[in-house]
Amino acid sequence: MLVHNALGRAEQVARHWAAAGCPVVIHVDRNVPRWTNDVLVKALADLPDVIFCKRHRCEWGTWGIVAASQGASEVMLERFPEVRHVYLASGSCLPLRPVQELIDYLAERPRTDFIESVTTADVPWTVGGLDEERFTMSFPFSWKKHRYLFDRWVAVQRRLGVKRRIPKGIVPHMGSQWWCLTRQTLSAILQDPERAEFDRYFRKVWIPDESYFQTRVRLYATNIESRSLTLSKFDFQGKPHIFYDDHLQLLRRSDCFVARKIWPHADRLYKAFLTDTEGAMKRTEPNPGKIDRIFAKAVVRRTRGRPGLYMQSRFPNEGWENGVTSGRYSVFEGFADLFENFDSWLTNTTGSRVHGHLFAPERVEYADQQAVMNGALSDSAPLRDYNPRAFLTSLIWNSRGERQCFQFGPHDTQDISWFLAKDPNAQISVITGAWAVPLFKSNSNFADIRKEAAQLQKIEREHLNILRSGYSKARIRIWTMAEFIEAPMEPLQTIIDEIGNKSQRRLAEAPKLADLTGFGQFLQNLKNQGMHPYLMGDFPVAREGSSGQQSKRKPYLVR
Repeated sequence: MLVHNALGRAEQVARHWAAAGCPVVIHVDRNVPRWTNDVLVKALADLPDVIFCKRHRCEWGTWGIVAASQGASEVMLERFPEVRHVYLASGSCLPLRPVQELIDYLAERPRTDFIESVTTADVPWTVGGLDEERFTMSFPFSWKKHRYLFDRWVAVQRRLGVKRRIPKGIVPHMGSQWWCLTRQTLSAILQDPERAEFDRYFRKVWIPDESYFQTRVRLYATNIESRSLTLSKFDFQGKPHIFYDDHLQLLRRSDCFVARKIWPHADRLYKAFLTDTEGAMKRTEPNPGKIDRIFAKAVVRRTRGRPGLYMQSRFPNEGWENGVTSGRYSVFEGFADLFENFDSWLTNTTGSRVHGHLFAPERVEYADQQAVMNGALSDSAPLRDYNPRAFLTSLIWNSRGERQCFQFGPHDTQDISWFLAKDPNAQISVITGAWAVPLFKSNSNFADIRKEAAQLQKIEREHLNILRSGYSKARIRIWTMAEFIEAPMEPLQTIIDEIGNKSQRRLAEAPKLADLTGFGQFLQNLKNQGMHPYLMGDFPVAREGSSGQQSKRKPYLVR
């Protein structure tokens, strides 16, 4: 048993092993203060089959862990000749089933070595960018304590093409450090005449505790089962999962003999598993694969998360999100300018929540003039503009299950343009140049109107360039004002069908079009003053008939 912290729990587990008739050799990390070690030694002095071995300084990724395992194994083989299998465990390991079941299980397989041992080409879980290189380079510096020196030394070796010679006769293998080996195999590894050469080589291998025994066992074992009897799970960063009290049922389902890494304060786990035979799990073949699906889901949840929900493990790294928003929504540009009471018509037609201009400069125009929306989202423009992206994603997330629609135009804050264009959940419908209709109906001086029209056209042009860029992923439809008013029913029907909140049916009528009498002449006046309003399309100067009466609208077939 390799121990470096939580010595009280280590004592508790050691007593559990000893009570079942298993001798225990404990190695205490040399980094542990002497007085703390002495307390553990004194506490276990009443158990003759629990002894301590020479202490080594153990640090992650270095030779000390292998030296500790070797020293403890040598003591075990020398002091307890009746031992057939040696099981390597840590102080944070917890037996999940009665120890007698493990004894019986190994007795039925007297010549079988249980150790995960696979070649580097077959290992998908190495984390850190060093696979074969961990065997062909030297690593004299600690990865945790001297990261800079570690990285620089690796870079120097790569640049110079330095490669160490792998001892003749071995093929590097890797696997979990928690093994269970037979006396014959373990003694052959420790008593090999060439052991000194192997030890010198592996001293400079990176993370040798995952390769020393895993490689050398291939030279001596007659029957290897390439798996560990210890349940040990790692996350996507290569860090071990820690089991807490609420993992009790999960550990029961694994049917494994031993699990690591147990939280030292998981009182419920220690109480549940360090118990009598009647309270332990049923006899069955260890099958950690039964819970692999749960761990796979946990990795996906941590790395991908739920669509549109931002969390600490992924924020603020752009591109790490699992969907920038949690649901589909619609953006209408120019519709409220061209049609009267468009918001009410769209609400009645689709049943969606239709807002005004969410990014208006004065305030957030929520539906029904609400001051606060779901999730305590205020209508304050400064709060919204502090992070427009977070505002919109929060609005969509807090109103999941309800389609959100809102207006947008060149008068609004434009910081959200790229976000809208790159969001696959966005449905953006644009009538270009419709912003001129309110100007046409305003009572402002024409010089002011011309200046504002030029500014709005410039803003909308830049916005359209973003929507038409190769990075856009939203569903975008763009019409000029001239082509839209010629036949509005077809594009409106397409938009409504895509929203699809209500039963699919043909539109009986379009929303009421604003009175555009004289609008063509208004555009011509802008041209005469030196401003070219090209975003409206080819809008005729005299749209009205010669008598001044508005031309009849085209008839539409209603099913």
